[in-house]
Amino acid sequence: MNCSPIGLLAVLSAGLMHLSAASEPLINAHAHNDYLHARPLFDALDHGFCSVEADIFLVEGKLLVAHNRQDVKPERTLQALYLDPLRERVKRNGGRVFPNGPEFSLLIDIKTDWKPTYPVLRSALTNYADLLSTFRDGVKQTNAITVIISGNRAKEMFMGEAVRFAAYDGTLADLDPSAPADLIPWISSSWATSFKWRGQGEVTEVEAARLKSIVTKAHAQSRRVRFWGAPDHAGFWRAMRDAGVDLINTDDLSGLEDFLRRY
Repeated sequence: MNCSPIGLLAVLSAGLMHLSAASEPLINAHAHNDYLHARPLFDALDHGFCSVEADIFLVEGKLLVAHNRQDVKPERTLQALYLDPLRERVKRNGGRVFPNGPEFSLLIDIKTDWKPTYPVLRSALTNYADLLSTFRDGVKQTNAITVIISGNRAKEMFMGEAVRFAAYDGTLADLDPSAPADLIPWISSSWATSFKWRGQGEVTEVEAARLKSIVTKAHAQSRRVRFWGAPDHAGFWRAMRDAGVDLINTDDLSGLEDFLRRY
């Protein structure tokens, strides 16, 4: 192909702009059951996701990542799949998961009883204090990664802690300004049990108003909103973006990335 210097410069500039856009972190993208992908964590990071989810089971003193108890493998620990590679990436990128990027979220879904599991989890998290956001006396010290605990959890987990290494994944029942945002920065809810709309056609005025009310109330309390068990396609994602939902839950990493970079 013959190309003048000016034309070649234009081509190179366009290519650099494309690479720059593709590398921008996606603050609204949440990798649901991230560990089920071929390359846990890394696939999500390659697509620019700023939030990933890992289910854990306490098995013989280890925090093993899997969706079901029968699927656990001794080498697939929370540390090996997530915390250790995140630490290496944060060191490489000057203190952030993405260079000069936003805070990253690691949602940890406890599948076993929290009473024996949480102390082991907390002990593990203390070993990564150099990269985790912490909470002391109601004040958040922002770092590269915030851990959010979901699943089998209770607010009493944190009782007596002078320093917390994690926050709590709230429910719609926690949309109450008396619960501080540093304790409950997220509100998560099952879409299927909260709404009848399944992403086809137009959402009803009643449900649109309900969704707007949830988002508005959460934002007024400095909380983010996420729905799980939701339709996973562009029509639904567009409705969530239009409504101001902060975190779009997906198993389709490339599909959501493409949508968010185009929309």
